[in-house]
Amino acid sequence: MNISSIKEKVSEQEWQLRCDLAACYRLVAHYGWSDLVFTHISARLPGPDRHFLINPYGLMFDEITASSLVKVDEGCNKVIDSPFPVNPAGFVIHSAVHEAREDVQCVLHTHTRAGVAVSAQAAGILPISQQSTFVLASLAYHGYQGVAFRPEEKPSLQADLGQANFLVLRNHGLLTVGRTIADAFLAMYTFESACQIQIGAQSGGTELTQVDPRIVAGTAQAFKVQTGGLGGSFVWPSLLRKAERLDPGYRT
Repeated sequence: MNISSIKEKVSEQEWQLRCDLAACYRLVAHYGWSDLVFTHISARLPGPDRHFLINPYGLMFDEITASSLVKVDEGCNKVIDSPFPVNPAGFVIHSAVHEAREDVQCVLHTHTRAGVAVSAQAAGILPISQQSTFVLASLAYHGYQGVAFRPEEKPSLQADLGQANFLVLRNHGLLTVGRTIADAFLAMYTFESACQIQIGAQSGGTELTQVDPRIVAGTAQAFKVQTGGLGGSFVWPSLLRKAERLDPGYRT
């Protein structure tokens, strides 16, 4: 697409964050979680200015590169000139989370079929798989209020999310947050897997076996053990190698 590199125009720290976020977009596309050009993944840049990186609106997720990501402020106004448009309406959910959660660097939102299907089920996420137990350890729900472009929805979304890392947007989709891009991605991988497993299990038409609540209560510690206390950073290097094999152009 002849996107000019801005590597020499930004700090080394920002460039690394851009590469990680571009890789995240490519991986989301690879795993089939994208919804054409809709939904967003945002990452907050370090520093007091509260600037964010978000996708250029209109590009497919597998087209996004480090240089094409748009740098915006809290109002979704461009900080660095870009030939690509941004979608302020799509930033409402993300800005709401970033405002309320200083511990969050990345917000990842999807509209997958399995995620939306489970979001429409009254019982929500069921404790029927190992993946679901990881989600249930830090899960919240937010009721549907229409297409999420109204700033007045922010307070209720912030209150519903609280300190959870997984959020079911009722009749809408899934959202994860993380202190890093790697954490948010691993959370979404687990979230999406739990939803796909649930839809698959329910299609069998038989009674489902649920995990003992005492096991669910201890899952947070089990997750730390599984990743050696590293969270998403434990798997992120291998995911970057996958992104590299798919198309190293994300780093341009």
